[in-house]
Amino acid sequence: MERFTISLDDSLARQFDELIAARGYVNRSEAVRDLIRGAIESDRQRGEPSGQCVASLSYVYNHHERELSERLTGLQHDHHDLTVAAMHTHLDHDNCLENVVLKGLTADVRQFADALIAERGVRHGKLNLIALETEFHHAHDAHGSDHVHYRPAR
Repeated sequence: MERFTISLDDSLARQFDELIAARGYVNRSEAVRDLIRGAIESDRQRGEPSGQCVASLSYVYNHHERELSERLTGLQHDHHDLTVAAMHTHLDHDNCLENVVLKGLTADVRQFADALIAERGVRHGKLNLIALETEFHHAHDAHGSDHVHYRPAR
């Protein structure tokens, strides 16, 4: 583990301590590590999409909007290779929240998420994307069927 020291003015240090307390961190180090991880991932996502990712796509829509539910379901079925799971939540009499877990090529996941969010009637669409890196490649069974394991990029 590598250590480094930073200096903060009193006001910024106080605000940071309030932030980490509100988020439930037990110390500044873990909060700084999460901020650094977030900044690295944010910077990585600004580049050209490449490689594999896992993502969570969340959006709200009015289920009374003409044929919107069918269009959204159709999009998910058209991209069944990316859609790992979906959770549907009724917020009130009109609005629904959907959370869709996606996994696949980053460019494909982004394209799908953009298309879904762009559907007329979808509001509050947000994609949280995490790059993956290959961990290992091996076979599990006697038939030699092999596959790749991925882990979140470091």
